[in-house]
Amino acid sequence: MRLLLVEDDNHVAAALSAVLTKHGFTVTHARNGEEALKAVLPSDGAGRGPFGVILLDLGLPDQDGYQVCGKLRKLTATPVIMVTARSDVRSRIHGLNLGADDYVVKPYDTGELLARIHAVSRRASGGDAEDTGSVPLPGSPAEPLRLGPVVVELPTRRVSVDGTPVQLTRKEFDLLALLAQRPGVVFRREQIISEVWRTSWEGTGRTLEVHVASLRAKLRMPALIETVRGVGYRLVAPVAPPRA
Repeated sequence: MRLLLVEDDNHVAAALSAVLTKHGFTVTHARNGEEALKAVLPSDGAGRGPFGVILLDLGLPDQDGYQVCGKLRKLTATPVIMVTARSDVRSRIHGLNLGADDYVVKPYDTGELLARIHAVSRRASGGDAEDTGSVPLPGSPAEPLRLGPVVVELPTRRVSVDGTPVQLTRKEFDLLALLAQRPGVVFRREQIISEVWRTSWEGTGRTLEVHVASLRAKLRMPALIETVRGVGYRLVAPVAPPRA
């Protein structure tokens, strides 16, 4: 697999490239945002095939790493893993909303990084529907799912609240759709990760928490998705107010 490593520290890049190469990756090193954006252009990869994963460090010298992530997403559907020293949830949600597929927080274990690379690669190559990166929804009903003010249209992948469209990422929609098809049912974390992320790797649980937090914020309904401590999550359908 070809991997694009975006890292401005040459010593870190050399050490990481050696590890990745040992595990079968062909590494292209970009030292800043401009080099990373040029590397994903079709002319740059002619004859060598596309990258399987982009490993993007956010601390770049020429551009904000989040901006580079957004630009990369417009140029390619290749999975992007952010590498950041910011461990707060808001920073991670911001990166995911820009199109990142996963993240690792410094300092990280090399084994964890390799597991995340393989996980996003599997999801992109074999686990997603067509080129959308979405989990297929077999037997999706044609009728919209109505959960109080929230309307989820499975065939068109549209969501609205009180008639106002809400823009969700691919995985945010997949997560909401899974819970919305069986409101009140508790989904185990392992089950959600298996069906939405198509992996059994436990480390993905942190990504699940970030996606749940992002959904609550975007829908402006924190109580819609309830955390069942020690088990998982369930969707709590809003109760319609009594008619006057």
